[in-house]
Amino acid sequence: MTDLARADAIAQAELVRDGVLSAVEAAEAAIERLRRLDPALGILVEPLFEQALQAARGVDLESPGGPLAGAPMLVKDHLARIAGVRHTEGSVFLRDYVATADSELVSRYRRAGLVIVGTASTPEFALLSTTEPLRYGPTRNPWDPALIAGGSSGASAAAVAAGVVPVAHGNDSGGSLRIPASCCGVFGLKPTRARNSLAPYGDLGGIWVEHVVTRSVRDSAAVLDATCGPAVGDPYAAPVAEGSFLERTRTDPGRLRVCFTAQAPSRVSVASDCVEAVEAAAKLCAELGHVVEEAAPEFDWEAAEAAYADVFAASCAAWVDAWARRLRREPGEDELEPYTRALAAAGRLLSAPELLASIELLQQAGRATDRFFERYDIFLTPTLAEIPPPLGYFDPPPPPGDAIEVLARDARFTPFCWVANATGQPAASLPLHWTPGGLPVGVMATARFGDEGTLLAFSAQLERALAWSERRPPVHAEG
Repeated sequence: MTDLARADAIAQAELVRDGVLSAVEAAEAAIERLRRLDPALGILVEPLFEQALQAARGVDLESPGGPLAGAPMLVKDHLARIAGVRHTEGSVFLRDYVATADSELVSRYRRAGLVIVGTASTPEFALLSTTEPLRYGPTRNPWDPALIAGGSSGASAAAVAAGVVPVAHGNDSGGSLRIPASCCGVFGLKPTRARNSLAPYGDLGGIWVEHVVTRSVRDSAAVLDATCGPAVGDPYAAPVAEGSFLERTRTDPGRLRVCFTAQAPSRVSVASDCVEAVEAAAKLCAELGHVVEEAAPEFDWEAAEAAYADVFAASCAAWVDAWARRLRREPGEDELEPYTRALAAAGRLLSAPELLASIELLQQAGRATDRFFERYDIFLTPTLAEIPPPLGYFDPPPPPGDAIEVLARDARFTPFCWVANATGQPAASLPLHWTPGGLPVGVMATARFGDEGTLLAFSAQLERALAWSERRPPVHAEG
């Protein structure tokens, strides 16, 4: 029998399609792995075991086509909602909320035959680069349980890295797919803005996207094939992709123009392990025949980062206020974490003209970056400026608890990721490097707006060269 903990989603679905095992058996195995590892890692919010088995029986009965039918997955407890399932976004404020309908993305997962076995933890409202909500406690890194798994999709990344499920949903407004992918040694793609529909919700300033973390590049591509495209009424859509994303992972990317830098836009210090990671990646690209040089987009990135911070704070305020309207009450004093309350308060201080000016500045940064990508196909940086820190690193320092210092600490940890959210470009964290102590270090590859195809073909080429999916963390499921 194939070790399902080591098989990606496409491989598991192939076993179901070929009759080697049923979708029910694949779901049962994932549920057993989740039950076994959740106490050690802190992954699960809502178990959906009975619903998963019912969905798996439907896959076995109907034999839907597609490369993913019968593969198990988790859905992050943020943005994407599942009908009839409690949806808390890591917050005490939402403790009693039950979703009344599937979001568009969840409907597309179901149509692809993916089997949802549970919801995965998130920091409150997905605002931090670590997954340590006060409501549920910390998610731990399977490479070292004393360290953070990253955020805000940290539980999703930990589950994939530990072999619990081959694919897990996440979202990204400033690195929330790529940060935990780097911390946990998996592949995390942030698609082009509006590649996946956010329906029925708004786009929160244009910085939010949703997709998945995976062990293999091909799984990420196959899921994107299943979910991409606008829903009726979406305000805008990404450029139409040519052909299948999955097919692009099977083709050689050709000789690409690759540039790299290890210098953060904000000029913060970057750890030597992270510098070594991007330099080793650049060397590998040259060995693979690509044209490689050191370069970076030129823009007033200090001003752009301040503008991004404005949009991020305003989106936090708007999100909290939207939930207050939906629940028909304001959050109580003890129902929001200090960081959330402080960030929302900062967002409410912005005037409408100030917010629009910040959005315009980010649009200018996007245009400058697009001109840069007329000369290059791929831009490499470290994903993070530091290796994963210990749990508690992002706790507000006492006394009395400076929530804004948490934001500054987060910005120093993730100075590279926000740019792709501001410009809308596709970017992925690739697990290309490990420290001498055995911790994963991600390298971020960014492509031109709308060109996930080249990014996925390039990522798959590096995956074949380094076979990163063969590595296993100390905390890992078997079977």
